[in-house]
Amino acid sequence: MGRVLVFWAASSLVLLCWFGAARPAPTGPKADIVWPAAAAEQTQGAEKIAPQVSTAIAGLKPEEQITVIVTLTEQADLRTPPGLTRTERLQRVIRALQAQAATSQRALRPLLEAHLALGRISQVTYFWIFNGLAVTATPEVVLELAERPEVLSITANVTIPGPGHPAEQAQSTLAGNEPNLGVINAPALWALGFRGQGAVVANMDTGVSLNHPDLVAQWRGGTNSWFDPHGEHPDTPTDFHRHGTWTMGVMVGRDASGVAIGVAPQAQWIAVKIFNDNNEATTFAIHQGFQWLLDPDGNPATPDAPQVVNNSWVIGTTPGCDLSFQPDVQALRAAGIASVFAAGNFGPNPSTSASPANYPEAFAVGATDNGDGMYLYSSRGPSACGEASTTFPEIVAPGVNIRTAGLSGTYYDATGTSLAAPHVAGALALLWSAYPNLTVAEQEALLINSAVDRGPVGPDNDYGNGRLDVLAAYQSLSRFHVYLPIVVKAAP
Repeated sequence: MGRVLVFWAASSLVLLCWFGAARPAPTGPKADIVWPAAAAEQTQGAEKIAPQVSTAIAGLKPEEQITVIVTLTEQADLRTPPGLTRTERLQRVIRALQAQAATSQRALRPLLEAHLALGRISQVTYFWIFNGLAVTATPEVVLELAERPEVLSITANVTIPGPGHPAEQAQSTLAGNEPNLGVINAPALWALGFRGQGAVVANMDTGVSLNHPDLVAQWRGGTNSWFDPHGEHPDTPTDFHRHGTWTMGVMVGRDASGVAIGVAPQAQWIAVKIFNDNNEATTFAIHQGFQWLLDPDGNPATPDAPQVVNNSWVIGTTPGCDLSFQPDVQALRAAGIASVFAAGNFGPNPSTSASPANYPEAFAVGATDNGDGMYLYSSRGPSACGEASTTFPEIVAPGVNIRTAGLSGTYYDATGTSLAAPHVAGALALLWSAYPNLTVAEQEALLINSAVDRGPVGPDNDYGNGRLDVLAAYQSLSRFHVYLPIVVKAAP
């Protein structure tokens, strides 16, 4: 086989920010975002191939190969009837996705297997989460796939550089709780007996350092609690770049040093290492990660998916709308998994939202500073994904000089929206302990309706609907016993 072409994106993962507030009235429902109209109109041939892929294959020799992502036209109906338990909802969504993929991909498989036998394809992986496949193939095969009626689009398998390290090793502090936890009123929930017990959180990041004393006890353990799509560390949670350990520390870190660092210290955690040891992710690996989160053990009958997943990463080094992972996030939401995303660090100008945080199915979190004001570089709305009438981000949370877990038992003070987002993910775990039957839309509405208004009165595109207050979220439900949520996110 000749050389295999790899795409590099001028993109990176960044630390993200926060914004806060109690407000008069939250924003209304978001509209669904669909694939661009042009994509739906493409019916055959070269028009289905992304320009980046077309340019690349034009420069390849016939025997050389390129890895591409092939998305099929038919997508599963993810609507579920009301009244289902979370387990029933999860199973229905997984089975609907798998059934649609099996039907749509059936006619393609013999063709791909024939090319594989002839050496024109060196690797193919089938996906059900977005009904498509990743294939490493010759230009001839790529062009042949584009002519198939089942195929909607062929896009690049982009390599995405990972996050940097804007942090300092933390100094020792007095025993107690880190101040950021007090700002969001997490200790008040602990005092009521809600510390995240019963909830499972996840992150998709650089990995997690399992040997940290504030994290080791909460790892769920087993083969369904860690996934490295790159195959570098298949069995044991590992992190060489700190970022994933930072975000997990904010979500569930304990108090081994005498100082509590995590929002939900009794929640269990699992993790996906989407960034390899060289601190690089690919479109392929991220799709693998999202699919694994829906069904970690590969058996839909066992409900081992997390309740919430934190994503402190963005696509690109500039703001914009990239829908590469929208079907994945839609699937998680339909299955009852809350997807929290860091808003991005592209502020302070308006219209600096980043994907996937600006998907309507994502819960975007900006960052505040130590004075409860906006972190300067926190991304601002409106959303670049066509939601000009809605607020971006949803809410904000502390994101400046956040003390959290580092590698080899150390602690770091880190800054950015990457640190703000796990405050919200941890808060959702606390609420899960109190009210495990809430839907994703209800959980999000609780956080939005109870956030502390900051900046201009009411929702805005800096602080969103306000700064996170998890005690107020709990009280808004417990006070009235019956809660009628304002649905603020588009449900599939």
